[in-house]
Amino acid sequence: MKTKKIIVAVTGGIAAYKAALIIRLLIKEGAQVQVIMTEKAKAFITPLTLSVLSKRPVYSDFFVEKTGQWNSHVEMGLWADALLIAPVTAVTMAKMANGIPDNLLSAVYMSARCPVFFAPAMDLDMYLHPSTKKNIETLKAFGNQIIEAENGELASGLHGLGRMAEPKNILLALKKHFATKPTFKGYKILITAGPTEENIDPVRFIGNRSTGKMGYALAEVLANQGAKVKLVSGPVNLKLEHKNINITKVKSAKEMFKICKNYYKHCNIAIFAAAVADYTPEFIANKKIKKKTDKLTIALVPTKDIAAEMGKLKTKPQINIGFALETNNELQNAEKKLHSKNFDFVVLNSLNDKGAGFGHDTNKISIVFSGNKIKKFELKTKVETAKDIATEISLLISK
Repeated sequence: MKTKKIIVAVTGGIAAYKAALIIRLLIKEGAQVQVIMTEKAKAFITPLTLSVLSKRPVYSDFFVEKTGQWNSHVEMGLWADALLIAPVTAVTMAKMANGIPDNLLSAVYMSARCPVFFAPAMDLDMYLHPSTKKNIETLKAFGNQIIEAENGELASGLHGLGRMAEPKNILLALKKHFATKPTFKGYKILITAGPTEENIDPVRFIGNRSTGKMGYALAEVLANQGAKVKLVSGPVNLKLEHKNINITKVKSAKEMFKICKNYYKHCNIAIFAAAVADYTPEFIANKKIKKKTDKLTIALVPTKDIAAEMGKLKTKPQINIGFALETNNELQNAEKKLHSKNFDFVVLNSLNDKGAGFGHDTNKISIVFSGNKIKKFELKTKVETAKDIATEISLLISK
């Protein structure tokens, strides 16, 4: 953190008082800190306090009438090594997500070329509102890094999710970022993600509940560590914009197999995170099937097992990673996949674990290696889980 230039932006929430401690911690680490405040943030903590701590003037508007000074959002955006918005309110996140630069903070955000970190803080119901969740996903898709809100007592007296991360945890997130080395620079990584859809007729298909969040998190984490990522994605409601990620959208298992086979020989590492359908209809009706009888029988045939087929093509330098989502006999099933599909390790999660599996922003995994070696992890966000998986891959490539 020494000599790093950090913009700390403070918005109008009760957690604004914690900005003083964040700034103090950054200064102690040797960082240079420039503070930006919204007008409403001043109701919770004074600019004077933050100016004394940061040893710099605090900015909150484009133009200072008394001095005639122009505060250039462009220059600030270019100056910083990181932009930290803590706390960030629902209003400010909405402006960031929708490109509304109507104050200095949001203008600096849109001008910043550096990594952006945002630490949400708001009451429980506001934090869980669909609009807030959508804006958070949009900001993450832009490449911004969320410092997750924590559970705790809220200003309203309620207890739950929405409390801004503690200053020490915010500092840790920044330190981790600057400590990250481009571990996978020069590596080409193939990742599959999401479900597949196997058409029955023009309006119906066989699918599953996969959201693709785990595969997309892996793509972003590995790209941030220098990898060139080829992401082959089934139908999901996710977006990623990263210079190191190339996304190919597919629908069926057949389409996914074709793309993977073409790219596999060029990759160093392959991660099979997609929930690929095991069966597909033998015949696809060219018109919508109408209800005529009490029963309908659809003949199904196996799809290509993408991971197993790529395992047959695997050469010695390549690394293949598999996923196993299980409901019973979890460990036995994961070990079977490890050997039958020529994986280097299998990421196992169970639908019996609360917060794991499809649809969640969290995951609880165990990593299964050959030789009956197992490493277990606690429930974490899927981004943090992706970082754990990336660490295990880095240990393989360092051998």
